[in-house]
Amino acid sequence: TFYHKTVDSKDVEAYISKESGIDLSKVFDQYLRTVNIPVLEYKVSPRSISYRWANTVEGFDMKVKVRARQDREEWIQPTSKWKTLNVPSGNSSAFIVDRNFYIQTKKLNKNNE
Repeated sequence: TFYHKTVDSKDVEAYISKESGIDLSKVFDQYLRTVNIPVLEYKVSPRSISYRWANTVEGFDMKVKVRARQDREEWIQPTSKWKTLNVPSGNSSAFIVDRNFYIQTKKLNKNNE
């Protein structure tokens, strides 16, 4: 596609988004235009896990793979607003984020919402 052409990062970013069928503009903004590492904040309750992104550009909503229910991997799509994942009673303490994502995690309690 870019053979013998002069391109800039916007051309490459638009190409990757188009070919993947996913709008990755906020992911590129986060990882290419800031030095901030996204923080996945989460709170654990007996039957649920609440989560959201912090330290991100506005509109950042990258999916991440987690293990939260019965040792089953699944994808969640956090935003800057709290979302909740219901889990069977007793499983909420096992919230593990796939380590292949360049993010930080932070477990919150009721005092530091």
